[in-house]
Amino acid sequence: MAAHEGAVPAAQGTTTTDTDRMTAFSDGVFAIVITLLVLELRPPAYKSGGLLDALLHEKAAYLAFVISFVYIGVLWLNHHALLLLVGRTNLALNWINLALLLGAVIIPFPTAVLASAFAHAGAADQRVAVVLYALSAALMSVPWLAFFAYLERHPALLAPGISTEHLHAQRARPITGIFLYGSSAALGWFVNPVVGLIGIIVMIIYHAVTSQGLRRRSNRRLPGRRRT
Repeated sequence: MAAHEGAVPAAQGTTTTDTDRMTAFSDGVFAIVITLLVLELRPPAYKSGGLLDALLHEKAAYLAFVISFVYIGVLWLNHHALLLLVGRTNLALNWINLALLLGAVIIPFPTAVLASAFAHAGAADQRVAVVLYALSAALMSVPWLAFFAYLERHPALLAPGISTEHLHAQRARPITGIFLYGSSAALGWFVNPVVGLIGIIVMIIYHAVTSQGLRRRSNRRLPGRRRT
């Protein structure tokens, strides 16, 4: 058999396959990334009787870990819902998915920088750390937008029952991410790093609430409702 089992030549000359390998690989990447976060948590150095103070001194590292653990978890939930929209995949969509995973893989680095800055540095370095984290998150939203746009242009890859109108509505999520993560970076730099960090947390909550997607608004009017 010349073609790989499960592979189907598409009309455009490209080959499509099922999404099993994409899903398995992506889940493995998210599992590794979320595990790597804990490597930044190390027992603090302390003298006899000073363990509590030493632990409290590392509270920024613990907060950064919790934020990023929840963030990676939210990304995994969003990615799981994203792949439910896909019935078949091809080389181009696999590359877009790799770009999406790249954004998740780099999260441990700005997490470590954020924890270090808030635990051991002043406001100037904290601003840099918040901007780095926020811009990393903003850039991560770009391949999500590309994923939705590609599927919308290639409806043959969609799972049964998924419309291009539904995909179009989902573009608002990564666009919101790019804009508001960028705004969080600006707030962290020009206003206060804590304000920027709060903006990042708000965006993570937004992505958690919308992890199953946005519903498209209906254009139908309610019975008896007149236009004014």
